[in-house]
Amino acid sequence: MSPVAEKDRAVVQLLLDAGTCPRCVLRFCSVGSQLLYRHPLQDLLKDLQEFLKNSQEKEGTVCLDVADPPCKRLRLEHREEDADELNHNGAIPQLPSAGNAGNTGNTGNPALSGNTALESSAGRVCNVCLGILQEFCEPDFVKKVCQKVNSADYQFTSFVFSVSLPPQLSVRERAAWLGVKQQMRNLGLPLAKDDIVQLKEAYKWIIHPQLAEELGVPADGKSLFEVSVVFAHPETDEECHFLATACPDCFKPAKNKQSVFTRMAVIKALERIKEEDFLKHFPCPPSSPKNLCDALEIQCNNGAVFVAGRYNKYSRNLPQTPWIIDGERKLESSVEELISEHLMAEFKADSFNFSSSGREDVDVRTLGNGRPFAMELVNPRRIRFSAEEMKRLQQAINDSSDKIQVRDLQLVTREAIGRMKEGEEEKTKTYSALIWTDKAIQREDIAFLDDIKELRLEQKTPLRVLHRRPLAVRCRLIHSMRSEYIDQHHFRLHLRTQAGTY
Repeated sequence: MSPVAEKDRAVVQLLLDAGTCPRCVLRFCSVGSQLLYRHPLQDLLKDLQEFLKNSQEKEGTVCLDVADPPCKRLRLEHREEDADELNHNGAIPQLPSAGNAGNTGNTGNPALSGNTALESSAGRVCNVCLGILQEFCEPDFVKKVCQKVNSADYQFTSFVFSVSLPPQLSVRERAAWLGVKQQMRNLGLPLAKDDIVQLKEAYKWIIHPQLAEELGVPADGKSLFEVSVVFAHPETDEECHFLATACPDCFKPAKNKQSVFTRMAVIKALERIKEEDFLKHFPCPPSSPKNLCDALEIQCNNGAVFVAGRYNKYSRNLPQTPWIIDGERKLESSVEELISEHLMAEFKADSFNFSSSGREDVDVRTLGNGRPFAMELVNPRRIRFSAEEMKRLQQAINDSSDKIQVRDLQLVTREAIGRMKEGEEEKTKTYSALIWTDKAIQREDIAFLDDIKELRLEQKTPLRVLHRRPLAVRCRLIHSMRSEYIDQHHFRLHLRTQAGTY
């Protein structure tokens, strides 16, 4: 049974003539069966050949008797077409033998080898997908991806697969679609661009079951473990440059981008350019390239893990975060570094982001239940820890220094981090200050402090933090105070204040 409908015969003929691989032919014929795309290229090409052969026999347009060679007129036409193709593209290359899509088993059939549509796509790099649905669907490439994943030593129970395509591939897709659209229009049949199966979707249909079998875990769109492949095709890099003339507003320099011709910029330009302008600059369907795509990178990445707890700080010579001004480190360590050293080693992460509910000065101790903190561990190799393992990790941090202690160390969600930060400004903080007075005092001299409630302060940004915070006046409240007389020159003042009071 043919995978395509009879109405698509002209499209199949057009695309195979142009050097399109069988899987891309299925895409442009709007074939949505995932299983069909997983069939070997040789089988798909054979099915399409049989489809064209049967259609031609029904119409009686060409002799396909295997006992007789093709007529002279057909041979001449094919030679002229091949000559035109060579003039346009140079020599027609062969795919590497390991993934040769042209090995259909029908090379000895004079009827098949005499038909342009039947032989033109069989050995070329696809003019639409640039080989992605050919060589890069083969088991050898899948094994290469899995070897990269396994050697990276990640913990994962599922995976999500992503692929980065060359931006010029979008131009070739548009060119192929315009060619198909014109063919369908000539036949009086409608074709919506949305009917075409997207390349990424078809590629994942083929790759997912192979990766899942090889890795031993299922593919899951919500998985935090991502396996990605980045493709490039240097031979056709400049094919999208004409869009910069037609749509200059779409291509603007951006930070951290080596080229303005990003995939999103190209897609945006293709949405704006008029069809007639596109046709002036690009052949439809596109011509066949000489070389396959390059798989530039095979990358693995685990979603971030979040660890939270509370810390106490007992040193008056320890900042919360590294104290570095103008490139010069002021103190050798910090709360952040004492905690992160152990978490980074255990989770085998690439980097981390430390946050807390407020902060304290370098010379201020943090007592009581401690200050809430959280740490985002970026791209961790290890992600599963039992409650007992977290307790051991907490103890290791506490044993490593007498300057800090942590408690309630646990794995949390990203949402929990947000809630910690949301309450930062609304929280009430309690402080205790030992005060010395030059003048001798009596108990009654400080009694008035106990009666002060909701004292409003307008505090400027201190000079010592101007390097990291803007100069501003911020209003804060001292909710209440309580004095504790010690002797004629000392008393202790207990304060309950709004968070952020200096």
